[in-house]
Amino acid sequence: MAFDVQIIVSLLTLVLLEIVLGIDNIVFISILTGKLPKQQQERARITGLSMAMLTRILLLLSLTWLMKLTFPLFTIIGNEISGKDLILILGGIFLLTKSTREIHEKLEGEEGEANYKIKNSFASVIVQITLLDIVFSLDSVITAIGMANQLWVMIIAVIIAVVFMLFLSGKISDFVNQHPTVKMLALSFLLLIGITLIAEGFDQHIPKGYIYFSMAFSLFVEMLNLREKGKKSKPVVLRNPLSD
Repeated sequence: MAFDVQIIVSLLTLVLLEIVLGIDNIVFISILTGKLPKQQQERARITGLSMAMLTRILLLLSLTWLMKLTFPLFTIIGNEISGKDLILILGGIFLLTKSTREIHEKLEGEEGEANYKIKNSFASVIVQITLLDIVFSLDSVITAIGMANQLWVMIIAVIIAVVFMLFLSGKISDFVNQHPTVKMLALSFLLLIGITLIAEGFDQHIPKGYIYFSMAFSLFVEMLNLREKGKKSKPVVLRNPLSD
């Protein structure tokens, strides 16, 4: 009985952890799919999150290969760089580049969009999501391995978390795309995550609690701003002189 309770606790903890660690993935998917035609956005979100689930499961099934990623490959400025570190660094650079371009396009408008040569086709969006899924999955999977001993528990936790995120992703994407300031804040979060990934790659570990707290606090302030803006922008009711 105690063994069963332990498994259930591990499963619930892993599900919650996968959802929390998947927030940055949802934000990235929301930004990318928002650039697609409306009729393709939902399909892109489902495909992107399905790829995230598949990536995590494949990594869990290849634990031997995954553990080899922690072995040092070379040294840079006194820091040993392993396969995992290299993936985190490249992923962080990709995220910084992508976020910076998105912010530039957002601020520069049509001129910035004209300078942004990458065509946002369905295929290119899925490729970009898949690349970042691998980076985001590494941290999630390695954490899961440290918290549970049963492989099937980890896989079930990943599936439940992704299904839960599928229900949330549409609402999050719509909310981000409908509010320009929230979209800019989301891009700033991605910049922060990119810097964090690069720091992690160079063994400069930043506690995740600090990152998520700063993101949650910034989002809370933005929600207050949106609420205040909504109060000020209520339509004025005009008096009809004929009704007097």
